[in-house]
Amino acid sequence: MAQLQAPERIRAAERTGRPGRVVGGFFLFTGGIHLGIVAAGPEFYRHFADGALLPFITAAWRDVFMANPAAWGLALSLGEVALGLLLLRGGPWATVGWAGVTAFHLGLMLFGWGFWLWSVPALAFLVPSAVAHWRRQHQPVERGVR
Repeated sequence: MAQLQAPERIRAAERTGRPGRVVGGFFLFTGGIHLGIVAAGPEFYRHFADGALLPFITAAWRDVFMANPAAWGLALSLGEVALGLLLLRGGPWATVGWAGVTAFHLGLMLFGWGFWLWSVPALAFLVPSAVAHWRRQHQPVERGVR
């Protein structure tokens, strides 16, 4: 098997890969969902934190997020779109995207046991995908012959 030359290896490492495209596209989609929620009526968010595992999460949701749910919903939408775009961009930008989507799902788990049903399987996919991306980004460039 021929060794890839350095520029080709670098270009290959900068590609997002299928997991990055899937997760990036999903986060663009969910960012659009939050934009739709804000447009339809941000009061939809009111009971989101009712089952939070820690009482201060419920209180912070009520006192901070629900004080201006349209603005926070838009911020959430923009954050998800930004993470999606980072993953779709690839390269070192995707590394930031993988960290962000992993942190997002870890934070989501604070909102109640029901979110664990989504987040644990999602993290079982996200963490190995992020590690594989990181390894591709940091593998040594082999100097081969044409």
